[in-house]
Formats: sequence, structure tokens, C-alpha cells
Amino acid sequence: MSNVFQRVFLSRRPAGSRVADLETSLDPSLTLRKLRNYTLSTADACHYGFLGSVLLFVFVMNPAAWIAKIAVYLVFGVLFMLPATSQFFFNALPIFTWLALYFTSSSFSAEHRPPITVQVLPAIETILYGDNLSDILAASLNKPLDFLAWIPYGLFHFGAPFVVAIILFLCGPPTILRGYAFAFGYMNLFGVMSQNLFPAAPPWYKILYGLSPANYAMKGSPGGLGRIDQYLGISLYTDGFSNSAVIFGALPSLHSGCSTMEALFFSYVFPKLTPLFIFYVCWLWWSTMYLTHHYFVDLIAGSVLSYAIFQYTKYFHLPLTEPSEYSRWSYAEVKKFSVWLADPLNTDANDIENIVVPARADMELELNSMENSEPPSIFDHDRSVSRSSATSNTSVEAQSEAVPSSRPAKHRID
Repeated sequence: MSNVFQRVFLSRRPAGSRVADLETSLDPSLTLRKLRNYTLSTADACHYGFLGSVLLFVFVMNPAAWIAKIAVYLVFGVLFMLPATSQFFFNALPIFTWLALYFTSSSFSAEHRPPITVQVLPAIETILYGDNLSDILAASLNKPLDFLAWIPYGLFHFGAPFVVAIILFLCGPPTILRGYAFAFGYMNLFGVMSQNLFPAAPPWYKILYGLSPANYAMKGSPGGLGRIDQYLGISLYTDGFSNSAVIFGALPSLHSGCSTMEALFFSYVFPKLTPLFIFYVCWLWWSTMYLTHHYFVDLIAGSVLSYAIFQYTKYFHLPLTEPSEYSRWSYAEVKKFSVWLADPLNTDANDIENIVVPARADMELELNSMENSEPPSIFDHDRSVSRSSATSNTSVEAQSEAVPSSRPAKHRID
């Protein structure tokens, strides 16, 4: 196995390159030394301040015993201090913050929570698309379609984030896993916050209760996944969705958001396989509506949220990929996208539009010398090239030796 790994991933490793190396030390003094030399930027202050405030809110609101909550936070503190573990756990802080908020959501008091909307999403669905697409797709049910919908929604959704993380770590440029954890965690964190602030009933609620008002004492429903439990003789999805921490979290669809985020990162590293990743997102969209867990507007909202966070992560956190490299160990250096260099309004001294225009006297002298010269022949290739080169050299010299005149040269102002 080691020979296969050496041949596939390490065969093209540049000599002396250490950008793909992992930290193996367990000495916390290395982490303390990094903290002393660390300069906090405005973006980092917003990032850690926001996550810290959410974690403090969870620490206070979670109904678990205080000693248990303190113990959990201390364990994560130790993992953050050890260099070998902090490179993974600390960079996954947005994901842990999302999970902490999600599992604490079920303990929020009903008196302090917003009312549950039942009619808004079906009304938006009808206004935008002319009908309830989830009802249309769920009108014709059969066993093969149930299993076809179960694969992406009930299986791939829970395992895909780990598979994507492993593949990105092995085949993507160094530090891309850090960007993936950032984008995936923030997408789910914003999604759970939106679901708590705007609770909405999924399509299965309309099937069971119509448009009657909902309350937080109600249990959730597995929707079409309940049929999978019946086929397999289990109660996995019935128990899981009935006791979900966020029962009325239809908008946005985090199933759609997760699949879109996974497809965007895979398309970033493997652009030639983009149609395959788009197909997976569409497959999950269909299964989500077929199993009556989300309206189509929920799916669009989840994908838009993922796309917005991915674009921010791409321009400010992700390393640039090299099409010729196929593993993290093949990279000699890590390059980041520069917003400043990509700005079309940013001027460059080497830009052709910013070159100083020569004075009129020098231009007339150059034109007169060109008129007195013999015109090049189309059959004399060498002579044509040399004269063109001479003209270019003369033009450059004229620019470099230009003197001020009564008529100043015009400059381009961007």
C-alpha cells in the first residue's frame, strides 16, 4: 500500500518542497509561540468574534449540565493547543459552531421563538412556478423511485461531506481543506440561524395537517423516507426526523446547500467533471421534493446561500489550482487569488495605455526618417523584421529620451 501511495501521490513531489507537510508535533509551546507572533487582522477579528459569540450563546442556552459543557470546551481547548490536532480541529471551528447551535436549537423556549409559517412557502411556490412542484412529483409513487430518491437524500447526504474532504485533501492544493471547512461550516451555520429566525413548515406538514397552524410541540415527520423504513424493517428515519432539533427548518434547504457546496468545490478542483456534479445536485433536488421534505424555493435558497459563501471563500481563502497537478504533494508553492491585481480599475505602470507619449518634434523626426528609408519587400523577410525591430527600438528610445515641450503629453487617467 505504501508503494502505491508513493507512486500515485509522491512521485512528482518537488525537491525540498514542504508546503504539503503536516504538523506532527504534540508540543503546545509551538502553538503558544505562534499565538505570540500572530497579528490579528480585521477579518480575523470578525471571524473569531462571531464564532465566539455563537459558542458563548450555546454555552449559556444548552440545557446540559454545566460541568459537562465545561468539560467539552476544555477538550476542544486541548485539541486546539496540540499542533498535530489543531491543524484539523481549529480550522473546522465553523463546522463545530454550526453543530453546537443546531443541537441546541431544540431547547429554545417556544415563548421566545417566532411563529411558524405554514402558508408562505406554498404561496411563493405557486406564484413563482404556477403550482406546488413537490405535490406534483410526489403524486406518482412506486418502490423503484423511492429507492432512487433515498440514495442521495438518505445516504449520500450524510457521507458525502467526509468523502469530499478526503478527496480535496489528497487531490487539491494545500490549504484547500481549510477553505472547505470554512465555507461548509458557515453555510450550515447561516442556514440554521435562518431556520430558527424564520421557521417554516415543509411539504409533509401540508399533507398531514393541511394549512392549519403549527406549534413547536409537534413532532417531525420522515416524509417519504418513512417508506424506506417500512421496506427495510427499521425505524431509523422515522425516529431521526420525528425528534429533529429543527423540525420546521424548510427554508433554506441545507440538503441543497450541502450538495451545492460539494459540487462547487469538486468543480473547482476537477473542472472537467462539472456536468457530473451538476447532475448530482439536480438528482438531490428531485429526491428532496419527491420525498416531500422541501419546496423548490427552499432548494433555490440553499443553493444561492452556498454559492455566495463559496465565492467569498474562493477569492479570500482558497489556493489557486494548477491543472497539471493532481495531488497536494505536487505543489511547490501555494498561490492565492489577488483581488487587487484582478481589479480592472487598478492601474499598472507597465500597462500600454499608461506609457508616456513622445513629444511632437521627436515623432516628426522619426516619421521623416521612415519616409526616406527604402520600403521593405514582402520577399525580404529578414530585412522587414530588422526594420520593424529598428522602428520599435527608435520608438522606445524616443519615449525614454523625450524632453518637455510646449504641448504636454496626455496621460490616461483610470
